[in-house]
Amino acid sequence: MGKTEKRELVSRLNVLLLHLLKWQFQPDRRGPSWQTKIRVQRRALWRHMVDNPSLKTALSDCIAEGYGDAVIEAAGETGLPDSSFPTICPWSFEQFMDPTFWPDRTD
Repeated sequence: MGKTEKRELVSRLNVLLLHLLKWQFQPDRRGPSWQTKIRVQRRALWRHMVDNPSLKTALSDCIAEGYGDAVIEAAGETGLPDSSFPTICPWSFEQFMDPTFWPDRTD
């Protein structure tokens, strides 16, 4: 597993998880652009994992890294405090990669 491939995985996870958090925590702002970004990132992540199967061994760590960055960005973009978001990713890789998965806010 190369560093470049791992960085790419973390970056794509960050973008996907950021948009899923915004989708969940700002339901009134949902729109076609967020939906498109989520769908495209899922496809790009799938391709990246197919092209780099050795990344599966680092997937848990990469999700944690990408999610941590996603929380910081989501807080900045939504105006909500970091503490509004779960401290660890609330979804499994299989769940957030499922094209039918669209998180609802759970308060």
